[in-house]
Amino acid sequence: MSITIKDVEHVANLARLELSDEEKGKFTEQLNAILKYAEKLNELDTEQVEPTTHVLPITNVMRDDTTRESVGVEKAMLNAPDEEDGQFRVPAVLE
Repeated sequence: MSITIKDVEHVANLARLELSDEEKGKFTEQLNAILKYAEKLNELDTEQVEPTTHVLPITNVMRDDTTRESVGVEKAMLNAPDEEDGQFRVPAVLE
């Protein structure tokens, strides 16, 4: 598989980029070099390699989800810049 100038123009159009003819040629060469390098991976024998999602073992570090007492209205309103009837009062967004 190789990248053509037409492919580069298509991607540039999708990204709303304006490229000069020189840039199109340069990007075509660079993308083809990347693909050529990636094709080297096909030469590797990976039959005995177990699939992994990460090279290191990762465990879930999140805490257990347990129920607990919630903050009371009075305590929550202590830091409120403005409060009315036990609710946060904010400036109107719509007129």
